[in-house]
Amino acid sequence: MTGNGVVRPYGDTLDDGQVQFSFTLPVPFGRRAEEATRQLLAEMGVSDVRLAASRDLGNGFTFFVAYGRTDKAVNFDAVVVDDALKAGAPDMHEIDELLASEFERPIVVVGACIGSDAHTVGIDAIMNMKGYAGDYGLERYQMIEAHNLGAQVPPAELVRRAIELRASVVLVSQVVTQKEVHIRHMSQLVEILEAEGVRDDVLLIAGGPYIDNKLAKELGYDAGFGSGSRPSQVAAFIARQLIARKAARDGD
Repeated sequence: MTGNGVVRPYGDTLDDGQVQFSFTLPVPFGRRAEEATRQLLAEMGVSDVRLAASRDLGNGFTFFVAYGRTDKAVNFDAVVVDDALKAGAPDMHEIDELLASEFERPIVVVGACIGSDAHTVGIDAIMNMKGYAGDYGLERYQMIEAHNLGAQVPPAELVRRAIELRASVVLVSQVVTQKEVHIRHMSQLVEILEAEGVRDDVLLIAGGPYIDNKLAKELGYDAGFGSGSRPSQVAAFIARQLIARKAARDGD
């Protein structure tokens, strides 16, 4: 780190600006493909480009690994992130006690990977009983009735099941991101909830490696949890939000 919190990437020597790239170009393998890669990285402002590896992927595609140097930097002191969702999460027993003090019966949580997404590792880590990294999933909570609908669930089906089960919380997991399909799936779910007149009746939460709280809220969700989120963090957010909503209703 240089003065005033400014940081640059480095490979061998601090602040040398060394960076690594790996990507595929839709061009046939060969010398022209390598030169195209050098020119592309130069257009990106990368200097001293060195090709470490190239591989013919067939069908007119070539994969590259390249190194270079950038003079770009970032002021680390000015970087701000939203850690509120992950801060101070109590354990499962404390969350159960908190919910039991406010609700007479377990709250219903319905979750799924929606659309064409078949990757259940995220939703399973949050909902399944064994949980993630020693943190028990929502199925183990006494005050949560968890329904994991699995993979490739159409948004309309998730909404139908949420209404049928009288869910208080809907969890959405999205891992597949090609051509921003996760954005379309997530937006479609919000539109269906609104069309059914139940959007305000549920706490809507999204999660996935390319989802953060900012993106989720922009798409109409109440919160977004990214990679590494633990079940207790999600459960704590659910408990606090539902209790706050209950207090607001009771105060009306």
